[in-house]
Amino acid sequence: MRILHVIPSIADVRGGTSRAVLDMVRALRRLNIDAAIATTNDNGPNLLDVPLDRWIEIEQVPVQFFARFSPAIPAVREFTFSASFTTWLGRHLADYDLLHVHAIFSYTSTLAMQLARRQGQPYVTSPHGMLAGWSLQQGGRKKQLYLKLAERANLNQAQALLFTAALEQQEAAALNLKPPGVVLPLGLAMPIPIPAARANLRRQYHLPPDEPVILFMARLHPKKGLAYLIPALSNLLDRRFTLVIAGSGSPDYEAEVKAALVEANLQARTIMPGFVQGQAKDLLLQGADLLALTSHSENFGIAVLEALAAGTPVLVTPGVALAPMVQQHRLGYVTELNRDAIELALGHFLDHIEAGPAAGQRARQFIHEHYAWDRIAGRLAKVYQAVLAKNPVPTFSAAELPLEPV
Repeated sequence: MRILHVIPSIADVRGGTSRAVLDMVRALRRLNIDAAIATTNDNGPNLLDVPLDRWIEIEQVPVQFFARFSPAIPAVREFTFSASFTTWLGRHLADYDLLHVHAIFSYTSTLAMQLARRQGQPYVTSPHGMLAGWSLQQGGRKKQLYLKLAERANLNQAQALLFTAALEQQEAAALNLKPPGVVLPLGLAMPIPIPAARANLRRQYHLPPDEPVILFMARLHPKKGLAYLIPALSNLLDRRFTLVIAGSGSPDYEAEVKAALVEANLQARTIMPGFVQGQAKDLLLQGADLLALTSHSENFGIAVLEALAAGTPVLVTPGVALAPMVQQHRLGYVTELNRDAIELALGHFLDHIEAGPAAGQRARQFIHEHYAWDRIAGRLAKVYQAVLAKNPVPTFSAAELPLEPV
């Protein structure tokens, strides 16, 4: 099987999906599937410093980067138009048995689906949360028009739509799309434990050895719910804690966050290291006491999975698709998206922080058993095989999908 994965960007600044696709393809290759990635050199407002228009290897994965059109207008840059990608894919699409398209409402993804339709090439599409109600409301009329003129036809001609969680599939059902849907969670490359991570984290940030650390790790964007988390913590100033906000966003929104911290009297209790990756990211995930992700909408929430794999309990809201798993297996807190509910859960956590290590150990074991990439990739390979054989795409039982109650 030759499978081409198309995604607008695999830059770390684009979040967990970009990392997950790289890990996914590497796991598929371990199953002797000839999988590769075609993408652009997008790196948020900047460009990746990578060779263009030729295959290179990144973390044992063949990747070909194409130049992104980069005008001064942010919305146009975000569309990831690439003339060289257009030319290359038109010439080489037939070299592959199947196309796997990641994300929608982007030039590279839209073009890939359109070309596949035109050439009669089978393809499957992973929307990665972009069909969720909250996401579709952002951009309003422009997204609805785009969906009507281009993306609905592209999605309807896919051989399957791959969702990372039942919640994502349920929200997309309102669009009445034709292809069969398959729920397949993302996997995780298991972290290498850092010795004495908790002590090292506090030493690095000049905190007392027993200081409780609450971690927020995500792109800084209104979707992520800091507008609820910060006010909730402002009512808990009688407890000891330090908030670490790890992530970056637009300068305007970062200024909003800093102003909210001042208003909540949290500026002296908050550390903002910016976007983190590599060992700095691993240290935060392994050394914190709690990861809080109070999002309006997360089609999956890869940071939640990363925290649990590191042995760190989580606090999430129902819009995070992993919330049912967290609740079912007692891996942290699931609370409504409002300040009072979040405050109550955080207060309970800080009052019972000694229970954290046991919950963390349970979380680590559960993630290692259910979310290793090799297991997820094996299910994905079954989907590819069914599509190519023109058989019904498989569904997986609740026992096979740890997102569902078992």
